[in-house]
Amino acid sequence: MTPDQYCKDKAAQSGSSFYYSFMFLPPDKRRAITALYAFCREVDDVVDESSDENVARTTLAWWHTEVTAIYTGTPQHPVARALIPVVKQYNLPQEHFHEIIDGMEMDLQQHQYVDFKALQQYCYRVASVVGLLAAEIFGYTDRNTLKYAHDLGLAFQLTNIIRDVGEDARRGRIYLPLGELALFGVHTNDILDNKESEGFQKLMQFQIDRAQRYYQRAIEQLPATDRKAQRTGLIMAAIYRATLEEIVASGCHVLKERVSLTPLRKLWLAWKTWVKN
Repeated sequence: MTPDQYCKDKAAQSGSSFYYSFMFLPPDKRRAITALYAFCREVDDVVDESSDENVARTTLAWWHTEVTAIYTGTPQHPVARALIPVVKQYNLPQEHFHEIIDGMEMDLQQHQYVDFKALQQYCYRVASVVGLLAAEIFGYTDRNTLKYAHDLGLAFQLTNIIRDVGEDARRGRIYLPLGELALFGVHTNDILDNKESEGFQKLMQFQIDRAQRYYQRAIEQLPATDRKAQRTGLIMAAIYRATLEEIVASGCHVLKERVSLTPLRKLWLAWKTWVKN
């Protein structure tokens, strides 16, 4: 199996909404963004699928050496090998890949965040940095597009946090800022015990409203000259915002259920957004 085929299989197996946004890209950009996505999945899986924290730390440390090898030597992993021509063609900064790994390491160090500022650092590393790398692959002429990419990545991660509250709680993690839980009278044990309340519903609406503001701000910051080049991100925004709308429509029962769109609806949103932009 070639490194590129490994990355394609990794992306397809994930079932992620990102897969649908890649479909309309030209082959070289599709190959590049698929390799980037496969890298993110690999390092994320290290934390999510390992039952031994020490093993996860060791594996992430190994991934740091693999990133260095992409730029200076001969990496071993098929995803790292697939990234060699990508980082050269699109001039992707090495430090961004290290930051993504640093973000995954944060999941091993802490399971709760005091306030939104603390959460933002995590979101920056695991999502905004990915947005910045993706913007380089898609192409841009105006550096304001990087502001769009940064905020869009943040909005995506906030959406993931909202969608996965229950799933994360079952892993002992709470990404909702503790200060905001207190603001709405929600205790951490309420989250960990899947206990819904009126305060929890208000807390989730607060989170959803903020995520939507970041989507709006991101899109407003995207220069018209780069809108066509960045259509893949706009497709993702359409899919993720539709997911937020479904969460609201279903009653925000994110502690007990994980809302997702059907593949057909994702494909429809992807095609509609691509044609529109």
